[in-house]
Amino acid sequence: MKEVILVIDDEDTQREILTGFLKKLGYKVEKASSGKEGLSIIANKAVDLVLTDFKMADIDGIEVLESIKKLNPEIGVIIITAFGTIEKSVEAMRKGAEDYLIKPINLDELELIIKKALERKSLISENVQLKKEISEKYHFSQIVYSSKVMEEVMNLAARVAPTKASVLIRGESGTGKELVAKAIHYGSPRKNKTLIIVNCGVLNENLLISTLFGHEKGSFTGAIRQTRGKFELSDKGTIFIDEVGDLPLAAQIQLLRVLQEGNFERLGGESPVEVDVRVIAATHRPVEQMIAIGTFREDLFYRLNVITITIPPLRERKEDIPALLDHYLKIYAEENSKKIINFSKEAFDLLMKYDYPGNVRELKNIVERAVILSRGELITSEDLTENIKRKEKRKPTTLYGTLPQQIETLERALIQDALKQSEGVQTRAAEILGISERNLRYKIQKLGLK
Repeated sequence: MKEVILVIDDEDTQREILTGFLKKLGYKVEKASSGKEGLSIIANKAVDLVLTDFKMADIDGIEVLESIKKLNPEIGVIIITAFGTIEKSVEAMRKGAEDYLIKPINLDELELIIKKALERKSLISENVQLKKEISEKYHFSQIVYSSKVMEEVMNLAARVAPTKASVLIRGESGTGKELVAKAIHYGSPRKNKTLIIVNCGVLNENLLISTLFGHEKGSFTGAIRQTRGKFELSDKGTIFIDEVGDLPLAAQIQLLRVLQEGNFERLGGESPVEVDVRVIAATHRPVEQMIAIGTFREDLFYRLNVITITIPPLRERKEDIPALLDHYLKIYAEENSKKIINFSKEAFDLLMKYDYPGNVRELKNIVERAVILSRGELITSEDLTENIKRKEKRKPTTLYGTLPQQIETLERALIQDALKQSEGVQTRAAEILGISERNLRYKIQKLGLK
């Protein structure tokens, strides 16, 4: 398949010369007479490489570059510049441009630069393999990534894995918090001991407390025998408490005791049970706001929050998408006995531009569905769901934004009003709000208030 190159230049003669030259080299060429027109083409068509003039009437080459990288970081960009703007072109390279050319353009040099830029895509699979080898060194072979931000996440996880420290993993649903927790456990001295996973979001309060800490015979209706909880079963190992933000206050007290004293009591019991358990917790909830409204204990948060690992949503690390697509394509093609080798250019472009509100979990489901529906060796745009083809963006869950956004808006208004009433005296403002002065100072800093 021919690579598609987009030429953006507001000079008609220069644009036509470049277009003709590239067509002779065998490339498919799109052209635009302005930066905005070029970005419109990229938003609606699959493009492999962009040649853009630096100085244009509407938006300059750096603005074009920045917009392209936000939309699809896999698209290469080459800047064309006059002598007087070389310094800015070098700046563009620091922001992700493949290279820059000085006018008048040497066409032989241009041909070499284009080949080099397009060859970069073929190296993606090799880079993915290299990342995989590094992951295996730290026992993180289950996690696929290519982005720098995820490399930093994994480096932090690798550094904390050999220690005994409690870890709090934060991130939206579907980002891979459980995978990171497993990587930490299997990269630790406890790797040969038990790893137990408990999801707080799927159990009611009484059942959750019994599940975590066990119960004595007769402690409640149906308790016909003594039962050990997950903490006892994971002694000398690791317990991963998923969705810890859903933990009821009664269970939070017990968990705090385990973290502080290394013991707890079974439901209905009187004697403490000693355990040596490493705790890894995860949540997608805004814990600081839950502390402010009294649904999560502040002291427990600080005990869990010895090390925080924050996993960014997939829409903020699009460099990971190609590796993840390739990874799950191979898995589901094998599972379904299909000889599917790749994605079509159009399908790949749509998948790169999609926002993935469900993160990696959603990407995984998208690939599985596409593999099942595919009729050939390539997954095409016809195999994708309509919302992907419409390139829908992530939308707020309500007309006025998400619940955390609404809470933050209300907090901001209440604090500003209290500060106004107290004429800026924080002690009085805290009394008005019914919170501690320390908590007020934290919120003022967090919300950026003066």
